[in-house]
Amino acid sequence: MEVTDIGNKEEGKVFKSTQRHWILTVARTAQQGKTVRFLHVAFDTTGDSFLAGDHHGNIYVFDISRNRFRLVQKTGQACTALAFTLRRTTEFLVALADYTVKCFDKDTKQLVSWMRGHEGAVSSVSVHSSGRYAVTTSSDTAQLWDLDTFQRKRKLNIRQSVGIQRVFFLPHSNTILSCFSDDSIFAWESDTLFCKYQLPVPDCGPKVSYKAFAVTRDGKRLVAGGRSNLLHMWCLDSQELVRVIQMPTQVRTVRQLEFLPDSFDGGASQTLGVLSQDGVMRFIHIHTCKLLFHMGSHDGAITTVAVSPNGRHVVAIMDNGSINIYNVQCLTQELNKPPPSRVAVVSDGDQELSNLKVRVRSEVVQRPAMSLARKQVKVLRPPAVSTADDKENELPAGLNKKRLVALLKTFGEFPAKYRMFVWRSLLCLPENHAAYSSLTDKGLHSAYLTLHNRYPIKSLKLQRGLQRVLSALGHWAAIFGEVEYLPLVAFPFVKLFQNNPILCFEVVATVIVNWCQHWFEYFPNPPLNILNMAENVLAHHDKELLQHLVDCGITSQLYVWPLLETLFSEVLTCDEWLRLFDNIFSNHPSFLIITCVAYITCCREPLLLCSQKQDFEYFFHHRNNLDVGAMIKEAYRLLSCTPADIHPRTLLSDFTPLTKGQYPVFNHYPEFIVEYQSQEREKIRLQEKEYLRERQEVSALRADFVRRNAEEETYYTQQELLQKAEEQRRKILAQEEEKLSQQRTKLTAMKRELKVKEIQLLDASRRRFLKHQQDLRASQIQRLDQEIGRKMDLRERETAAAVEDLEVRQMELEAQRKRLEQHMLKEQEHVGREVEEEVEMRMRKAEREEESFTELLHRTETNILEESLADACQLGLESDWQRDVAERLQRVDAEQERKRERLAALHRQTLAEEERLADTMRDVAGRKSCPVWASMWYYSVLFVSDEHTRHTRMRSPGWTGGLPHRPGAGASAAHVGTNGAGRPIRPNTAATPRQAGTNTVCLNSSSPSESTATNFSLDRGRAKLDSGERELLKEIRELRQKLAARGREGSSASSQSVRTLSSVSQ
Repeated sequence: MEVTDIGNKEEGKVFKSTQRHWILTVARTAQQGKTVRFLHVAFDTTGDSFLAGDHHGNIYVFDISRNRFRLVQKTGQACTALAFTLRRTTEFLVALADYTVKCFDKDTKQLVSWMRGHEGAVSSVSVHSSGRYAVTTSSDTAQLWDLDTFQRKRKLNIRQSVGIQRVFFLPHSNTILSCFSDDSIFAWESDTLFCKYQLPVPDCGPKVSYKAFAVTRDGKRLVAGGRSNLLHMWCLDSQELVRVIQMPTQVRTVRQLEFLPDSFDGGASQTLGVLSQDGVMRFIHIHTCKLLFHMGSHDGAITTVAVSPNGRHVVAIMDNGSINIYNVQCLTQELNKPPPSRVAVVSDGDQELSNLKVRVRSEVVQRPAMSLARKQVKVLRPPAVSTADDKENELPAGLNKKRLVALLKTFGEFPAKYRMFVWRSLLCLPENHAAYSSLTDKGLHSAYLTLHNRYPIKSLKLQRGLQRVLSALGHWAAIFGEVEYLPLVAFPFVKLFQNNPILCFEVVATVIVNWCQHWFEYFPNPPLNILNMAENVLAHHDKELLQHLVDCGITSQLYVWPLLETLFSEVLTCDEWLRLFDNIFSNHPSFLIITCVAYITCCREPLLLCSQKQDFEYFFHHRNNLDVGAMIKEAYRLLSCTPADIHPRTLLSDFTPLTKGQYPVFNHYPEFIVEYQSQEREKIRLQEKEYLRERQEVSALRADFVRRNAEEETYYTQQELLQKAEEQRRKILAQEEEKLSQQRTKLTAMKRELKVKEIQLLDASRRRFLKHQQDLRASQIQRLDQEIGRKMDLRERETAAAVEDLEVRQMELEAQRKRLEQHMLKEQEHVGREVEEEVEMRMRKAEREEESFTELLHRTETNILEESLADACQLGLESDWQRDVAERLQRVDAEQERKRERLAALHRQTLAEEERLADTMRDVAGRKSCPVWASMWYYSVLFVSDEHTRHTRMRSPGWTGGLPHRPGAGASAAHVGTNGAGRPIRPNTAATPRQAGTNTVCLNSSSPSESTATNFSLDRGRAKLDSGERELLKEIRELRQKLAARGREGSSASSQSVRTLSSVSQ
């Protein structure tokens, strides 16, 4: 076993030695010896290359045939699934851990597309056989993608209770199989998602819980397994369960199922690989149920497996994260062998489940009980003793040519299932992989680069396969690059072996070497010698038909060569062609020429009816109503009845297989002509290449010239359009400007009109306002005039009434004069005493208020000073604080002194006002005619001034004495009388002591004007004194509030100083 550690390399060799081992281990060791695990692998359509993704997100391509590996992508995250069978062979799909699917190109390493839509990890990616569609599956949904546009076409949603196990395409069909967690299996049409059928699941027996699925390459059988050692196999054509296979007891759970393809089984794969929970993959034969071989062990367990489409290699990811590449031919010799000698029908479609169950054993092959409905079993028994002739007829892989010919003559054709295997044995194909790889490594032959132009094929895969095989033939021999009809010869085999190019090449090469002998001696003309052979045989067996052809001018190049150069592929159907070549490959190479003559003779009647050359050309290039079985019998008859002198067998060599290791040299052609033609072709190719280059340059110049002309025309057109547009815009702008100017003119006129209207409105409103003001003032003046007239009338009436009252009063006063004088004396005494008592009471009250205020002020100042001094003494304050307190007290005393001075000034001002008032009253009294009114005015003024003086002294802070008692003061202090109406007049003022003794009121005068003086009010001076008193009291209150505020400020400052000193002392 060889081990390859790719490490951090981006490319290198897979096999280190030239000798290929049966197993190769590929590992990847990162830095510090850590192993990077591989997670998934996937093969391409050829089976020679596969992808591998590790959990670091690196994607590698391993090419087994070329012995190379290469890092093609770094995704940065682990992959969950891979697919490498897209229509464009350089592209591949990667499902990543972020629930997305990306498409990359392995050659350019570029991201082609990014597909999103899954909400869970993508567990599998299935690609359609055409490579155009893909189905991605997660646990909750499956989505169908178009790989040409990378758009989602369909989406399969399910219930949350039922999960999806797997969704995949059936090979070579448009059917999609979906397998769910409830063991239900449905088939859908991929185009319409129409449910075609549901596979039956056995109700009896243990529940399998399907987890793994596998389908044969022909898409006819499905095998499923799960949490059991039972495998269920269905026939998809009849939708019936045909077999239940029981694996050995070591198998408890099936993890993966894979069919191992065979090149010659026709797609009906018979070998099934079963990967179980123990990491061992067991390969069994699904018909014989024989255990063929196994891979893996308990120590080297396998986690997942990928099988190449050609069945040569198996790639397994091991439990340790490495990759094992197995060579299937080295693992077992059971594959690619002829079918067993005994052929029997094991069971019918309507058997019970118990009859379908078959056990798998290592050596013994068990079959189910035969159905009673089948009465006959056909057995082919070999002869007991082998002869020398049999040894000569022995073929590779244990077949015998004589027996195959007998079988062919019995059934008319080989079994379709084993036809490829039989052909491979009959032709003794060497399978020279190294030699074929050396031919394909040269690339496409120059003669077939433009093959698709001459032979357009709808299938790109088929076209690439034909191009590959023809290029390999061209590199093998130079003439095959010059032969025009070689694609017609190779196409049927390419279509038949499109999945195995090496077998296709070797079959075509064997046909050319043996059945195309002497074809190239007259190159580039048709093989005239071969055509003469066919014409001689036809002349011997049907002269009439040959004469008819000669008469019509039809040569062998027209009726034999079209059949040979196409190998009957144009005139026969696929099944007929396969039957024919079963017989051709089983006989001498001359059988092909005999078959051409047989075809012509079998079509004798329609050919005799044809007379035009076009009819013959059409006949030999199109299918005709011909029985192939009859033609083959005719060919065998001609083969046996043709004389030896004209028989093609005498001129053609026997069958010679291709040599092993290297292909034989092919030089049966005129080398000079071929070389000359190849040189000429090369010259023509070079000239054509040069012509194409020059043509391309001319085309480029012409395109450039056309482009420039178009650009120039476009430029001039654009300029003209721009000029026209500019002129139009200018016209539009001029029109707009004219409209704008007109609008501006209209707007200006409107503004002017509006302003004029506004001015008019303002003027009207101003005039209206002025008129209103005039009206108001006129009405006010009118009201004032009316008020003045009314007051004048009222005053005149009052004056008249007063005069009348005075006259009445004068008479009353005359009558009561004496009585009033007596009463006045008594009243004066009584009023004097009341006034003195009231004055004494007010003085005492003022003294008490003054004393309480002084005491409060002194107490407040004393308390503030004592508190400040005590705090200063206790805290050890300096003498500055004491001076500050003393200064504050001095300021308080100064403030009080200023207040006293202000009170004295107010007192002096009041006295001056009283004197001025007294002077005014004397002047007024002097104008009166009666001296009594003057004395009454004078005494009333004296009384007001004396009363104000007493009140001022009582409120003065420096006044402390009482009011001296003078005799006669009470009589002279007040004047009591009545007015003309008899109302008592209240004494409002009192005279000063010095004025009371000197001025005395005399009531003996009987002047008429004396009664009018009683209407004078003495309250005007009292109101002024009361207002002055209120102002003084207000100032005193403000002074007290200032003193209280200063006291509080001093206490707060002292407390703050105490706190400061305490903090300093601490």
